[in-house]
Amino acid sequence: KSARWAVLLLFLCCLSPAAAGKLLVIPMEGSHWLSMKEVLAELNKKGHEIVVIAPESRLLIDSSEMYEMKSYPAPFKKEEMQEVLHSMTANTFSDDPFLTRFMNTWYHFKQSSSTFQALCRSLLYNKEMMKYIEESKFDAIFTDPLTPCGQIIALKFSIPTVFFLRSLPCAIDIHAAQAPDPPSYVPRLFSVNTDHMTFSQRVKNFLITLSETFTCNMAYSGFETLASDFLQKPITITQLLSHGSIWLKRLDFVLEYPMPIMPNMIFIGGINCGQKKPLSQLGGCHGLSPAINQPHSSLAHSPLFSSPNPPTPMGMGRRIERMYNTNHCCYHQ
Repeated sequence: KSARWAVLLLFLCCLSPAAAGKLLVIPMEGSHWLSMKEVLAELNKKGHEIVVIAPESRLLIDSSEMYEMKSYPAPFKKEEMQEVLHSMTANTFSDDPFLTRFMNTWYHFKQSSSTFQALCRSLLYNKEMMKYIEESKFDAIFTDPLTPCGQIIALKFSIPTVFFLRSLPCAIDIHAAQAPDPPSYVPRLFSVNTDHMTFSQRVKNFLITLSETFTCNMAYSGFETLASDFLQKPITITQLLSHGSIWLKRLDFVLEYPMPIMPNMIFIGGINCGQKKPLSQLGGCHGLSPAINQPHSSLAHSPLFSSPNPPTPMGMGRRIERMYNTNHCCYHQ
């Protein structure tokens, strides 16, 4: 299990025990929370102070000794939230034609987005909660950008942000991080294409890319209006998320097609998988060391993590950068 957490060393170094941090967590409801809670358990072991803010009508987000829970009034009942989350996943495993799946997914996402916008508005305009956040002087905000409420608060109070996600619709995460996203090589969602496409498949991929501009603008327009009003300046969803310091992505190239990524994108795929027995020792086989079962061994000996001057992730907030530069030695075994 420790090998799975090795990929989180960058984030854990930023909030190391030598300088225990104060972390504000604004999570996404549903299964997203279950993965995030695993990370909070590790951070709690490091001695960090964690505060989770969630609506009163929460479903899976629960209280724990690992963190302090703070709630705010929500405009929806628990049953209504349950229905929203169910509608989001109902179309996931459908065998309908591409266009049908695309339109159904867009409709359900827009519907659920309106619900989460209302929840976000309740939090942003809760004066007591905003006063608490401002006075608490948090070192960082840990949030799921699928609902960008955490990032709106981060910009309001100039707090560095660590994003926790798999991906965002229409490759918003890729564009916000300013990573290349060529439609001729990176297959789009629902296209059923691989990274090796024929000419007709590339045309299809390109047309889907064009349609994403319209569909995601419609789905996120409410959040853009909300953010613009609260921050008192016009801002798009891409501009909003471009201020993120670190992107922890639940991806792994074992399952994903090749794609360009930025230095502050850290792949942590598999952290929510069930714990299995460790691999047997494979000394000498294809250059694999017998130390493969030792914690962090594969990362500790890689060029990136053994470098005396590891690269600083782009866009990192000043407080996170200061702690990162001080504690990057924890990359070494």
